[in-house]
Amino acid sequence: MMDRSTRVLVVGGGPAGSTTTTLLAQRGVDVILAEREQGARYHIGESLLPSCLRILDLLGVREKVERHGFVRKDGGYFVWGEQPWEAAFGSLTTPLYGFQVVRSEFDKILIDHASSQGVSVLEGHEVKQLDLVDGRPVAAPAVDSEGNRVRLTFDFLVDATGRSGLMATGYLRNRYYHKAFMNVATWGYWRKAKRLSVGPQGAIATCSIPIGWIWAIPLHDGQLSVDVVMHKSKFKPLRQHLSLEGVYRHALAYSELIQDLISGGELQLPLRAETDYSYTAEEFAGPGYYLVGDAACILDPLLSTGVHMATFSGLLTAASLSSAISGDVPASDATQFYSASYRRAYLRMMVVVASFYQTHRGAEAYFRQAQQLTSHDYSGAELAHAFLHIISGIEDLKDIEDVEPQRLLEALTNV
Repeated sequence: MMDRSTRVLVVGGGPAGSTTTTLLAQRGVDVILAEREQGARYHIGESLLPSCLRILDLLGVREKVERHGFVRKDGGYFVWGEQPWEAAFGSLTTPLYGFQVVRSEFDKILIDHASSQGVSVLEGHEVKQLDLVDGRPVAAPAVDSEGNRVRLTFDFLVDATGRSGLMATGYLRNRYYHKAFMNVATWGYWRKAKRLSVGPQGAIATCSIPIGWIWAIPLHDGQLSVDVVMHKSKFKPLRQHLSLEGVYRHALAYSELIQDLISGGELQLPLRAETDYSYTAEEFAGPGYYLVGDAACILDPLLSTGVHMATFSGLLTAASLSSAISGDVPASDATQFYSASYRRAYLRMMVVVASFYQTHRGAEAYFRQAQQLTSHDYSGAELAHAFLHIISGIEDLKDIEDVEPQRLLEALTNV
């Protein structure tokens, strides 16, 4: 077995891992990124929030993403509550937008960019276990796609392994599942489907139905990604006498908007389904390790927070680690900053998502609640801005601008 050492080992090549490694490499930190798959990999989570723009700029990859031709997302269109309403990111003081992406293509852009920035990317390298000393991870035995073994030693570990959660499930055993979000998601892709004729350009359509809710995401390859989400208590009885496709089509029939979009469309089989995807680890960081993205926590997909939380946690981790490695702040302060900042963002988003499930209220009710969750004062017509700042991810970025320790934040903004 060959040994290889690095200052920071990041396991997992999704947006969280790529963001972390790129920012660390740009600050001169020796970092290895170990990714199990070789080449592009499929992943759900195709709708990106406007917060991605600032992070893509920090990574230096925004031009590559823009040039790829992904659908520009100027907001969302909700058929939820008393009447249809829209959330237009262009109405913010600084107009912003996100993207609707094919994740395999988006993730490949990020990991290739990480390599171009000096990250040692080991694709096709699977890490199944860790070596710990007094609870601190110090090495990771890995196997490449040809069966060769290598032992990766490091000073710090960043776990970006997603739902599999190398640290959380294998060693910490500290993952907690939210009973309120015990949902089943079933999704498929439609060709020859229509695009929304209402709402902001490239908007995601989010529609409540009596048994759950539906999303519809327009993709640049001509497909429409359509997902049905329902609680297990609604899904299981239907599944007893219907196939998975039968349950899916049964749910879609509740929405006139979705039915109109897919009329004349062709569903690409097989469908995909996931459950038990809303959870959080009790700790996000500890001696020698950080959990980022889905390895730390996952929210319900209602507000498309997945990639935002992944890249935001990568940004925080890079700032925290680079400051600890340089000696600007004690390592314990760095982990505390990371954990507190990331958990605050997670909990705020969770409150907003939970409110959607509790009652199908009108837009104004969500706007008023958002005001209570922000650190800025909005009133009157600006109440909508409070909501937009939260669901765009911008509020999370604003929060960390004035948080101590200052030296750590300077590292963040200078990355």
